[in-house]
Amino acid sequence: MQYAGFLQRLVAYAIDSVVLIGIYCIIGLLLGMSLIFPSLMALPMVGFWFYGGLFFTAWLYFAIFESSTRSATLGKQLLGLKVVDLEGQRIGFWRATARYFSRLILRIGALLIFFTKKKQALHDKIARVVVIQKST
Repeated sequence: MQYAGFLQRLVAYAIDSVVLIGIYCIIGLLLGMSLIFPSLMALPMVGFWFYGGLFFTAWLYFAIFESSTRSATLGKQLLGLKVVDLEGQRIGFWRATARYFSRLILRIGALLIFFTKKKQALHDKIARVVVIQKST
């Protein structure tokens, strides 16, 4: 297995961030319309979106894509990367969820990529996964 380095992973994350911003804008537009046309959506949804929706959307984006058959978010797919377990197998939704939440809590752990043999960040070690380049 060829492990993905810090720069590749950073670029993939930047691409994913742009995708998520687009999703947030679309949902924000829909919520804005709900303020103009209250019958479209209940007003409490605006509060939910403001406080929890961004976090919830990002979690689902990463967990669903990384546990899918492609094993990668859109950013990782564009760079030819995927997230797999230590044996190279696809991970499940709950492992992808553990990876996402540990990444949020342990941001500084990304620096471990420079010092570990398999280029694993701390959240990768916790979830027992690696990020690899797809074989062609």
